Amino acid sequence: MSVLSGVTEFFGLDIGTSAIRLVELHGSGKSKSLVKYAFVPLDSTISISESESDRAKLAQLIKGLVEQSGVTTKNVAVGLPSQRVFTTVVDIEKLSDSDIAKTIQYQADSLIPTPVAESKIDWAVLGDSPKDKAKVEILISSVSNSFIEARLEMLESIGLNVIAFEPEHMALTRAVIPSGTVAPQVVIDIGNKATDIVISMNGASRLARAIPTGSEAIIRSAVQSLGITEQQAQQFVNKFGLNKDKLEGQIYNSIIGTIDLLVSEIDKSIKFFQSRYPGSQIERIIMTGGASALPEFPLYIANKFGINVEIGNAWRNVSFPSNRQNELLAASNHFGVAAGLAERDS
Repeated sequence: MSVLSGVTEFFGLDIGTSAIRLVELHGSGKSKSLVKYAFVPLDSTISISESESDRAKLAQLIKGLVEQSGVTTKNVAVGLPSQRVFTTVVDIEKLSDSDIAKTIQYQADSLIPTPVAESKIDWAVLGDSPKDKAKVEILISSVSNSFIEARLEMLESIGLNVIAFEPEHMALTRAVIPSGTVAPQVVIDIGNKATDIVISMNGASRLARAIPTGSEAIIRSAVQSLGITEQQAQQFVNKFGLNKDKLEGQIYNSIIGTIDLLVSEIDKSIKFFQSRYPGSQIERIIMTGGASALPEFPLYIANKFGINVEIGNAWRNVSFPSNRQNELLAASNHFGVAAGLAERDS
């Protein structure tokens, strides 16, 4: 969803529920190098609020972060939260681009959940349909005009020049999946309030879902089950995760119900993908986001699905001085979206 094209210098901005993050890269193609990265914590009530006063607070936090980080440009590519974006894959007759656009507009009422007149719709041809060779597969994304306009207005009010809006799941897969990967990859991004499940193949998302269960829900399970404070629960869960041998398995037992809710959603997503693309073998599951670092969690997912699991590296496609490796890998779980936005070709 580009607003301007041909801009070469810009930074990626990820406005999350618990933090605002930015990444600036310089260079082109596959040789982009890290210039700046920074974040500021955010009260989740502000990030999801639509009140004018909270929008003003959010704008000032972003402005402060941009100034303190020292980014060298006012041009910005902005992530769109997965909960705000509807994404689907549909099959359409093989037509010219202009006729595909007309067909999508004509059929949009049945394809997207929001009124067409109130929505920004974007689409891309993925290739031949796996179901019908006479048709092509189209990836359609839609977001409400009111959300885009409010965000654009807020960012312009602090002097930023928005060159593009992009669904977070597209930015994330760009960052954590090796470029040129053909085989299907599952990316699981466990955020504070929600988890994004994305299945990408041939460099394009084929399925994207936002599940309203994140690390907050995992911590809350431990609080309720063990009768401890939120701070204690966070410490215990981060330290012991899904390790059954620690504290007589109390932490494991307190959170496994919530973890298995997530696992069942991942399972549904994989089965849906495989029903559309029979014979396509998922190569790996990439986990990112705060909770992906919980002890034994990646192993638990690997055992459940019999698929290789790795922790996503937001800096996989970015060059940086070797003496910064430990610092950057420690931050990697939280910067996938911002890095992916900065890696755009504008």
